[in-house]
Amino acid sequence: MIDPATGEQLSIEFLYRDKGSERTLLPYAKNLEAIGVKPILRIVDPSQFINRIRSRDFDATTLAIAQSLSPGNEQREYWGSEAADNPSSANYMGIKNPAVDHLIDKIIFAEDRETLVAATHALDRVLLWNHYLVPQFYTDETRTARWNRFAHPQEMPEFSTGFPDIWWYDQALADKTGAAR
Repeated sequence: MIDPATGEQLSIEFLYRDKGSERTLLPYAKNLEAIGVKPILRIVDPSQFINRIRSRDFDATTLAIAQSLSPGNEQREYWGSEAADNPSSANYMGIKNPAVDHLIDKIIFAEDRETLVAATHALDRVLLWNHYLVPQFYTDETRTARWNRFAHPQEMPEFSTGFPDIWWYDQALADKTGAAR
């Protein structure tokens, strides 16, 4: 990973704003070092982080980009060419790719679930193949903090996160916690 013309080692700077990000960045950096890439971890204050993200002034960063089970118009904001030059958009990479735009339209205008899933998988492949995104971590859990005064079905629907769509207030549970209605 050395440029033969300059002798410079390939490096990548990871921009982040809180020490908690190091939990996932440090192992990733170690793996990059193992293949000859020099990782540079740069922690900055939140204001500088926001400004550098908005101006697209970074090599890489760790962001969680939540997606729904039925993606739609929001994909234009994440990956669409029109959003690329808008500093307040979620197209953090500044992607301007006609193939991506075409697949976003396929997702938005899908006439059935099968077409939606196929178009979404295709978009995912294009984003990964172009290295706009590198999966770093994953959790299949939804974490919540709450007083135990809510109830939900014992068996959750297959595609439900369980929060907050099918919860209800349970007076008996609230009485146990001393929480008023």
